[in-house]
Amino acid sequence: MAMHWLGTLRRQRPFFSIAAVRNPTFLESDPMSKLKTLFPMAILFVLASPVVPQNVPQVQLLTRTTTRRETRRFNYGGTITVIGAPRGAVTIEGWPRNEVELIANIELSGPTEADLDQLATVNTFVFDEDLNHLSILTTGTHDRVYMKKAAKNFPKRLLNLPWKIDYRLRVPVNTDLEVNAGHGPVKVSGTEGALRVSATESETELTLMGGTVATTVTAGAITLTIASRSWRGNGADIRIAAGTINVDLPAGFSGDIDAEILRTGKIVNSYEALTAREKPGITERAVRGRAGAGGPYFKFTVGDGTVNIRKAGT
Repeated sequence: MAMHWLGTLRRQRPFFSIAAVRNPTFLESDPMSKLKTLFPMAILFVLASPVVPQNVPQVQLLTRTTTRRETRRFNYGGTITVIGAPRGAVTIEGWPRNEVELIANIELSGPTEADLDQLATVNTFVFDEDLNHLSILTTGTHDRVYMKKAAKNFPKRLLNLPWKIDYRLRVPVNTDLEVNAGHGPVKVSGTEGALRVSATESETELTLMGGTVATTVTAGAITLTIASRSWRGNGADIRIAAGTINVDLPAGFSGDIDAEILRTGKIVNSYEALTAREKPGITERAVRGRAGAGGPYFKFTVGDGTVNIRKAGT
């Protein structure tokens, strides 16, 4: 089951098949090895950006948006994997029910209604269900392997048309989550299981009270809002190649915090209760700090950009 969705992940986001996926601790070595791993992802992101020819007449495209709603029974403690579309939002909320509710807004663009009908057959999503694992897998024109198998005679002129899917899920609170997103916002709140998020370009917002969190974004911003003084879990390891990490801590919070700038940028600490734990203490390039009595471990790594450590609500 795991190899099935990992294979799909590698086809849809090739640069996430590096050690970051195979080994979650791949960046716990020296800073230069971190830099060598983070920044090729940013370079690939730039190289993958489409080049728009100049002085080419643009065809007026029709747009169609459809909403699909699905529910699945799902027990606490299971794992949900979401492999999102190349573009689109992913929003996940924890709730007390033992079921998963999915609402997907699918937006397609094409020259004619007939073309939109064809696109609707491939640009969609499927469920892959196991005993204690539910995968939501996006299919579409971006996946060459899928297209060769499922749509051999699909018109080439429709392959590069814009489309997106916005996913909104409600899941049991104690659910482990794996989210792989492309370009678009990612929001996760109210869950307390293990959480792994990867995205190409994203404004990622995490509002959590516990769990074991690992997040990697190539470009954009990540905001971690800790909604409780006592974190129930091991902590968080959050990384961004180029952009900003915002850390919002509540008053009276207890935890150990490490932050580091690998190349350019700075760390801005406005959380007065954060004190030096070990060398180098609290500087604009690195932080080894402790809030309150210490406890769960939080690590924040930025290639180029800023880390803001601040009091929640300010």
